[in-house]
Amino acid sequence: MQNILVYSDSLSWGIIPTTRRRLSFDQRWPGVMELTLASLGLPVRVLEDCLNGRRTVWDDPFKPGRNGLSGLAQRIEIHSPLDLVVIMLGTNDFQSMHEHNAWHSAQGILALVSAIRSAPIEPGMPVPEILVLAPPPIQTPRGPIAPKFAGGERKCLGLADAYRQACADAACHFFDVGTVTRSSAVDGVHLDLDQHAALGRAMADVVRPLLNPGP
Repeated sequence: MQNILVYSDSLSWGIIPTTRRRLSFDQRWPGVMELTLASLGLPVRVLEDCLNGRRTVWDDPFKPGRNGLSGLAQRIEIHSPLDLVVIMLGTNDFQSMHEHNAWHSAQGILALVSAIRSAPIEPGMPVPEILVLAPPPIQTPRGPIAPKFAGGERKCLGLADAYRQACADAACHFFDVGTVTRSSAVDGVHLDLDQHAALGRAMADVVRPLLNPGP
């Protein structure tokens, strides 16, 4: 059994657009990925650490605990041994109270990668492989979250390219989720049920070569 930590926000938590409800584990993309890998004979345990509103390295002025860097090293310590850490963050960096751009978020990703690699894990435990996912671009925000993400579609431009370069510089793995799915047509930010399914299946293909093939 191999262990994968998914460190993310509401796009992976599985919030149903325009609601406060959550998709079930087998509907969320991390669950779809786990079940798909198991069906291919590669049993894994996917550990979800996905917090609504989480940024890469910035605080939310209205809600505590949304800085993704705070406590990350301890989360790696808690869940070790880990074979792989999958990071999908950045969307919330572009909320309307921030004036960040793609370069800023890429620097945040580099800080997260550094924290994972320097986490105080027990002697002999492996430093996990790291896979960074660029979330799909924000479309025009709609519905209740529109004020929160106003301007996000402009500020997130170039995110995948910025992440790709950051991952090359840090020698970690990268995947552009925008090549698999767009963000929800319902709210312009999150993922719909069918998009979770498509991403989970695609992620099984992406993750499989990064894991030990087993006996």
